[in-house]
Amino acid sequence: MANLKLEIQQEPPFSSAEEEAFLNLLRTSDCLNRAFLQKIRGWGLTPAQYNVLRILRGATPNGLPCAAIGERMIAADPDVTRLLGRLKRLKLVRQHRDRQDRRVVLTFITEEGLELLNAMDPAVRNAPRELLGQMRRADLAELIRLLELARQHCAGKPGSQ
Repeated sequence: MANLKLEIQQEPPFSSAEEEAFLNLLRTSDCLNRAFLQKIRGWGLTPAQYNVLRILRGATPNGLPCAAIGERMIAADPDVTRLLGRLKRLKLVRQHRDRQDRRVVLTFITEEGLELLNAMDPAVRNAPRELLGQMRRADLAELIRLLELARQHCAGKPGSQ
């Protein structure tokens, strides 16, 4: 089994169990993110772009304003507007002003965006099993519980003000 101290070649002990757990979370998140990036690289999307397209597919046919997309993202992106602009240039999303409130710009996934997601779905669906399949169901349930517990006191967590 991998040991973080060995992986990062750290000699002194961690200052606390919390520090060791925190650094393990960061290291694991980076490892899983890089593996996911490898899975989707062939389609020319970043994980954030893929996440936005999935969010918009789920919001079909209504579309979503920029703020709502940002709230639903797995990893926060400080510039969702620029991210949407890139997807628009790729013709994967389209935007228009809301009829009731002209200040609101709604974003919709295009047919091209849906086709791209449909092509990606099999590889993306298999990724969690490939990356976490070595864990038993009980281990996964405990991991989920612990990760949700860890997020309880995060500043700026989704849904907090």
